[in-house]
Amino acid sequence: MNRLTIIGVVIVVVLVIVALFAPWIATYDVGATDLSMRYLPPSAAHWFGTDSTGRDIFSRVVFGARISLQVGIIVVAVSAVIGTLLGALAGYYGGLVDRVVSGYVFNVFLAFPGLLLAIAMVAFLGAGLNKLILALCIIGWVGYARLIRGQVLKVREYDFVQAARALGASDARILLVHILPNAIQPLIVQASLGMAGAVLSEASLSFLGLGVPPPAPSWGVMIEEARDLSTLSAAPHALIFPGIAIALTVLAFNFIGDGLREYLDPRQRAR
Repeated sequence: MNRLTIIGVVIVVVLVIVALFAPWIATYDVGATDLSMRYLPPSAAHWFGTDSTGRDIFSRVVFGARISLQVGIIVVAVSAVIGTLLGALAGYYGGLVDRVVSGYVFNVFLAFPGLLLAIAMVAFLGAGLNKLILALCIIGWVGYARLIRGQVLKVREYDFVQAARALGASDARILLVHILPNAIQPLIVQASLGMAGAVLSEASLSFLGLGVPPPAPSWGVMIEEARDLSTLSAAPHALIFPGIAIALTVLAFNFIGDGLREYLDPRQRAR
C-alpha cells in the first residue's frame, strides 16, 4: 500500500470519527446565531472563526461531515446494488436483455452530463437531503452497471463457469457463486471513487441551492453563503475552511481508489 493510500485512509477514518461523535466534538450549537459575533477571525474561542450570522464555522464543518458521508455511503450503496444487478443480468444473458439494458437504458442516462442530469432531477423532485440522495442514486447506478456488465461478459467465458453450467448449476448459482465473486474487484475501486463523486455532487448541488437547504451545515451551503466579494475580502476563512474539508474528503477517497486499483491489479502492483 503506497503512502498516498495510507494518507487517504487516515483522513477517511478521521472523518468517520468526526461524523459519529459530532455532538461531542462541536464546540457550539450549529444553529445558534449572534450578529454581534459575525465574521470573527479564527481564535481560541472559535477555531475556524464565525460566519455572516455569528455561527461557529468549526462546529458547522464538523456536522457537515455527517451530511457528506451520509450522502456518499447511501448513494454508493444503492447505486452499486442496482448497477450490479442490472449489469450482471445484461452481461450474463446477452441478447435482447443486453440490447435493452445496455443499448437503450444506458444510452438514455449517458446522453446527458451527470451533474446536469442531477440538477434537472433535483429541480423536479425539490430540495432536501432525501430527494438529493434519490436523484444521485437515479443517475449514479449506470457507471456500476456498465462496469459489471463488461466484467461479466469476460468472466462468463471462463472454463470454471462453463464447467458449472455443464454440471447443471442454475443461472442464479452461476452468477452469485462463480461469476460475481470474480468480477467484483473493479466495483470496489469504482465505489471508492464514487464516494468522492457523491460528496462533490452534494456540495455542488447545495451550493446551487438545489441540495440540502440552509441553515443545514452542509459544506456546499457554507461556501454559497460566503461567496460574495465582500465576504471574501472581509472574512476569507468563511470560505476557506469548508472548501478545505471538501478538497480533503475528495482527495482521500481518490487516494484510496488509486491504492485499491494498484493493489487489486497484479500488473500495477508488480510495477
